[in-house]
Amino acid sequence: MYSHIASNSRKSILLVALFVGILAAAGYVFGYLNGSGYTGLIFALVVSLGMTAVSWFWGDKIVLMSTGAKRIESRDQNTYLWNMVENLSITAGVPMPKLFIVDDPAPNAFATGRDPARASIAVTTGIVSLLENEELEGVLAHELSHVKNYDMRFMMLVAVLVGALTILGDSFFRFGFLGRGRGNRNSGGVLALVGIAFLILSPLIGELIKLAVSRSREYLADASGALMTRYPEGLARALEKISAYGQPMQRASQATAHLWIASPFGSSRRTMSWFSTHPPVEDRVNKLRLMADAR
Repeated sequence: MYSHIASNSRKSILLVALFVGILAAAGYVFGYLNGSGYTGLIFALVVSLGMTAVSWFWGDKIVLMSTGAKRIESRDQNTYLWNMVENLSITAGVPMPKLFIVDDPAPNAFATGRDPARASIAVTTGIVSLLENEELEGVLAHELSHVKNYDMRFMMLVAVLVGALTILGDSFFRFGFLGRGRGNRNSGGVLALVGIAFLILSPLIGELIKLAVSRSREYLADASGALMTRYPEGLARALEKISAYGQPMQRASQATAHLWIASPFGSSRRTMSWFSTHPPVEDRVNKLRLMADAR
């Protein structure tokens, strides 16, 4: 567990350094080809550092806002959910996260936040009404495991920093055509080509990173959550019910799909399992039941 936390911290630092380096190099090339000296480098550094700061300090708020989540301010607003999360937080040895509810009949849940002291857990109205006590407890333990393992910080950085590359690619593409229009055909053509490459590769790289990391972290969070509740069958049954529901969420988004415990697109995208950020539900359930048998 501790090695996974340390690994996530190292990955976060390396990811920031990699993106800042790529953006800085691209900005320098932009300035050199466009004849503006170090202007491109400075612009790229400002963008990269700005996007990193946005991801670090406000990434969780942006995610919660995009899903329409409403905060549960006190125990009186939802005693059932509050008590369950509070008890699990004590068991996990982490501060109780802020609680949010998403008004959506599709059963789902996610966690966000850069560390356990600033974490948030959001659940849909559908998952609260659909699952039994032990099943919902398994889902919440799964999300608390993400919080404890620092998974969410890395995934927020991926989402926002890849967006910075896309913005830079769009700038290269636009300035490339402007340069060609002003008679600087050679540098303009190169800038346009670099811009196109960024626009194509940036989202692809981001999706590959999310694909690789999301699948492994889901298996680990399943196992950690099952150990927390000491009842793997609860989470296994919850995953089966969530999968059987089949309907997409009302505000399903590719940008936040990797954060939810199950794909927010429902059964409509199950055929795209190779490109899904979530491992197959059947595999997750089988692993949980193997844990139950071992116990």
